[in-house]
Amino acid sequence: MDLLAGIKRGDRLALARAITAVENRDEGRRELVRYAYRHARGTHIVGVTGPPGVGKSTLVDGLAACYRKQGHTVGIVAVDPTSPFTGGALLGDRVRMQRHGLDEGVFIRSLATRGSLGGLSRATGEVIRLMDAFGFDVIMVETVGAGQSEVDIMRFAGTVVLTMAPGLGDDIQSIKAGIMEIADVFCINKADRDGVDRTITEIRMMLDLRPTQGWRPPIIKAVASRDEGLEELKEEVVKHQAYLKSSGDLAARQLDTFRAEVEEILKDRLVNAVMRQAKAELADAFDRVRSGELDPIDVAERLMAEYIDR
Repeated sequence: MDLLAGIKRGDRLALARAITAVENRDEGRRELVRYAYRHARGTHIVGVTGPPGVGKSTLVDGLAACYRKQGHTVGIVAVDPTSPFTGGALLGDRVRMQRHGLDEGVFIRSLATRGSLGGLSRATGEVIRLMDAFGFDVIMVETVGAGQSEVDIMRFAGTVVLTMAPGLGDDIQSIKAGIMEIADVFCINKADRDGVDRTITEIRMMLDLRPTQGWRPPIIKAVASRDEGLEELKEEVVKHQAYLKSSGDLAARQLDTFRAEVEEILKDRLVNAVMRQAKAELADAFDRVRSGELDPIDVAERLMAEYIDR
């Protein structure tokens, strides 16, 4: 296919169109995905997550500049909220990464969540593989700012950078059971604001409560809007990558990623297959739920028994 030939020769336009085909589940997607997985180079994936308003996009933009100074090519997946009118990404993140707009060594792609929870798009894993096969030296994934439920990034990223900002206060306590526990590196952005030392102290206290492990997440202060602290952040990401390889944890994370990808495919196909076959039954079940005879759990269990468990 033409898109595949374009990817093989390094055509960025072909890559962009291939990502669109994968995201939209278009014809030819299967061949693209097969090629991507069979030609993946194992590029290190850096996930950047955190609450809304902490400056994730500016941080990713600055990190990309750090990698470019060393001659590395960078692929960026920016997951944005979905437009309620078009179903596409709102592109807010891309607007804040304009310094790389004309840089041939940086490729930026926005993905719409399209209703997916966990801060990512349903197509994120396949898009990452396409970028990997294309040949980028580093791939960064910026998630939607979604709070403590935003943990799906750990299933795809080798290194998770949790971005926070001074002034969150008690919010650290409220989200520590979620994204606080998946961080490999903490970055306190907007560190020129009051309260940065308190934020660092709270994070250290939380880390002290964890069981002792081989890697203790470092805490980096940064002001991404002024490119301060970003080189130090990149170095910590590189150190964590080296740690994963030396400790054997990299293989474990890759296995987790594989399982997550298979699980996503199974859920997608099984749910679509059941819903397609059960159209008439769902219409009847809706009336029975509305009358109080059944509830949605009853309906789901019946569909499982009929189409999955048999």
